[in-house]
Amino acid sequence: MNQKESFIQEIQSRYSYKNDKIILGKAKLDGEIVEEAEISVALKTMNRHGLIGGATGTGKTKSLQIIAEQLSLKGVPTLLMDIKGDLSGIGAPANSEDKNAQERMQSLNLPFDPQGSPIEFLSISDEPGVRLRATVSDFGPVLFSKILELNETQESIISIIFKYCEDRNLPLIDLEDIRRVLQYVTDSDEGKSELNSNYGTIAPASLGAILRKIVALEQQGATKFFGEPSFDVQDLLKTKDGKGIVNIIRLIDIQNQPNLFSTFMLSLLNKIYSQFPESGDSDKPKLVIFIDEAHLIFKEATKALLNQIETMVKLIRSKGVGLYFVTQVPGDVPDAVLSQLGLKVQHALRGFTAKDRKEITKAIENYPTTTYYKANEVITQLGIGEAFITALDEKGIPTPLAYTHMRAPNSRMDVLTFDEINTIVSSSDLVNRYASEINRQSANEILSQKLEQQKNTEKPTTKTTSTKRVPKEKDWTDNPVVRDVSRTATRKLIDLGMKMLNNFLKGKK
Repeated sequence: MNQKESFIQEIQSRYSYKNDKIILGKAKLDGEIVEEAEISVALKTMNRHGLIGGATGTGKTKSLQIIAEQLSLKGVPTLLMDIKGDLSGIGAPANSEDKNAQERMQSLNLPFDPQGSPIEFLSISDEPGVRLRATVSDFGPVLFSKILELNETQESIISIIFKYCEDRNLPLIDLEDIRRVLQYVTDSDEGKSELNSNYGTIAPASLGAILRKIVALEQQGATKFFGEPSFDVQDLLKTKDGKGIVNIIRLIDIQNQPNLFSTFMLSLLNKIYSQFPESGDSDKPKLVIFIDEAHLIFKEATKALLNQIETMVKLIRSKGVGLYFVTQVPGDVPDAVLSQLGLKVQHALRGFTAKDRKEITKAIENYPTTTYYKANEVITQLGIGEAFITALDEKGIPTPLAYTHMRAPNSRMDVLTFDEINTIVSSSDLVNRYASEINRQSANEILSQKLEQQKNTEKPTTKTTSTKRVPKEKDWTDNPVVRDVSRTATRKLIDLGMKMLNNFLKGKK
């Protein structure tokens, strides 16, 4: 058996599954496409998470698009976090006259079937789409503290504040609510007394530090995100005509707000984990989430935040949810998270600098060893739309590393126009459901009313007490008759005095 026959046999045996699959392309050997060597992923393993990596312009976004649309065809809904704004094309069919796409699919001996996927636009900012909101209570004290990057002492204060609000039925909806509670227990005598007598003393300096952290989060635009109605994550699981809906969160205008991005992502994952039932070993995932430009999450994340993400990655798989991180180099993803990823689609990396070469070495170390390629050399020579791929078979064992010629997307490789986006948004039932913000009575309003009532009660009490404490005694001069007699007598005495003075002066002369 020659090398090519051995290669085909290994690929066919390891990339063969009993259940459904999605096809990504065909393997290459010695620079040629091997038609018999199909590279696919078992649909039931898509909840084992994954990585799509590669330098700018090597085809990461198109690989994401291919996987998402293939999942949609299998009835699996997806959630795409679109940082650059270039994923909307998945909602429209590809150009059937596109010669490059035709030639690529012909070379793979796969049918070219231009079609779009049903899509739903979502937004946490000013982009058009379904408004995504969450309440402060949705986060809980631990996650909310991690988002604010609080130390242990400050985190314990947040836990006390959440408990205080729970005991007194003070709903924490938005950031103004928790700010008001912090101010109330700091500035109000009654608030201080309630907190100290039931939960212990809190240093004003710590409360001040927490307030400053909240202000910093507000400056990143988080006020738009916190509120009601809170988004129901069950709305991510919809299908249309047998196809899974591709939910696209447009995040174009928050590229420079990594903390807000992390806040949103962790809130969403937390709600999905807490609300989705255990899924067991199913034939396909319930939902697959793609996080584009994943380095924005990890680059400035604290250790506590990274631990939270790592924990969520480990646990959320049991809910039938797959997480796929899209970034330039594997080094953008922490090792603890990277070790949890089953599917790896690695496009070309560039070895221009010593740091680049270290990243290449790290990337290669994450793949199974192979005798068919010099992986550290080939990874810098991969063309656009080519990638190293390794996945998990149905037993959870990594498949052999395959130099893969990727299929072309069935959907448009360009973005939708502004009018096309508006048409989709205007016809969405979810947009109308979440359009109007609910401003029900919460902690801010309740405590503001309480403080106002206290102020109004104190003012009349002070006046009444003063009157009773110092009663005014009646003076005999208050009688009008007495006042008239006094004025008359005074005038006569003055006249008599003047006459005596005049007589004395005349006698002297």
